[in-house]
Amino acid sequence: MYWIWIALSLTLLVAALHVYFLVLEMFLWTRPLGLKTFRNTPEKAQATRVLAANQGLYNGFLAAGVLVGLVRYFEITIFSLVCVVVAGCYGAWTVNRRIFYIQAVPALLALAAIWLAGRNLH
Repeated sequence: MYWIWIALSLTLLVAALHVYFLVLEMFLWTRPLGLKTFRNTPEKAQATRVLAANQGLYNGFLAAGVLVGLVRYFEITIFSLVCVVVAGCYGAWTVNRRIFYIQAVPALLALAAIWLAGRNLH
């Protein structure tokens, strides 16, 4: 029974992280927290702010998928978590390895906990 709560907590953590990424990329990209988080100069941040806002919107859609799945169709949550893992792996491969740990690992842990919770229900 405790795996269900662990799975729920990790899944909500993934959704919260992606809402945070949305805020960072859409609203704080050129501000001190955004500059520090993404190690950007003010000039580079200004030049890439539209791209970052677009990326932030996609992170919001990932969070929405995770949350809608929890409320309505659980398969959507699993699909959304897998999308987060793929995005995290691609980001780690193309941008910075730490993206894997920040984005993909929490989603992998949530998926593992969901799987363990499902095994323990039988």
